[in-house]
Amino acid sequence: MSKIQKVRTVGDYSHYMGVANQHSLVCVIDYAAVSPVRHSLNNYSVYGIFFHDEADIDLEYGCGKYDYKKGTVICVAPGQIGGKEDNGEQVNLTGWALLFHPDLLHGTSLEKKIREYSFFDYRVNEALHMTEEEHDVLVSLMRQIQAEIGRKHDAVQNAILVNYIELVLNFCQRFYSRQFLTRKLENTDTLMRFNSLLQDYFEENRQLSLGLPTVQYCADKLCMSANYFGDLIKKTTGDTASNYIRQYIVQRAKNELTSGASVAQVAYGLGFEYPQHFSKMFKKQTGMTPSAYCADFRKR
Repeated sequence: MSKIQKVRTVGDYSHYMGVANQHSLVCVIDYAAVSPVRHSLNNYSVYGIFFHDEADIDLEYGCGKYDYKKGTVICVAPGQIGGKEDNGEQVNLTGWALLFHPDLLHGTSLEKKIREYSFFDYRVNEALHMTEEEHDVLVSLMRQIQAEIGRKHDAVQNAILVNYIELVLNFCQRFYSRQFLTRKLENTDTLMRFNSLLQDYFEENRQLSLGLPTVQYCADKLCMSANYFGDLIKKTTGDTASNYIRQYIVQRAKNELTSGASVAQVAYGLGFEYPQHFSKMFKKQTGMTPSAYCADFRKR
């Protein structure tokens, strides 16, 4: 059975790394200064952003594994598990870790906004791979946060630290956007597989037992987290994954309506529990009811 270490506070992680804790809610670890270090498999109650300059480590993250190489950023949120179980081995690392407790964000705009940073819920194989320039930006911010923590605490220090953290998160967001764009070919392939998945779903009549396809279902089948999948589809198509599914369903509905099927037949056949729910979606997507669409089609 895996031995999992609980990281309830940033001090827990600092202590394990052999570093004096200078702030109760924030810590920055320069791995080069504490190496060699032993592995640890951690259950986090804090937020964490980790990147290594030189590493070749088989890390666990949730229920999966990831080969953690140079320039890779992994972000964890409270309630997540990550790392590698302590096997007695010591490894030399260079890179940085930034951990901060949710309490630091209380009463700040970031407290609510942090939920918008969807990369905290990406799977580890969806990690950010930085360019050298992006890497240097994050290292610079880590050094500035580290310097601020080292200063004497005053009334504005926490506000400054929160602003630095928000800056780090915004840069991560920018870097992820760049990564989505530079992987356009891979993203196009995902879009094709998404379409095939939807087609198979209805042709195999899964909607009759499972109901309408969901973003979570499609993400699972494509081996992605729902957040990463949704962000990828949005970057590739300009539309949300849920709306893409709705558009696909409406297009199938149009084909069936113009073939002579009744509104109720189409609704039940597509997996809707009630015809009125189908009519509501259809009108929202097309601007007209299914009946009006049929009448308009017959006039053509």
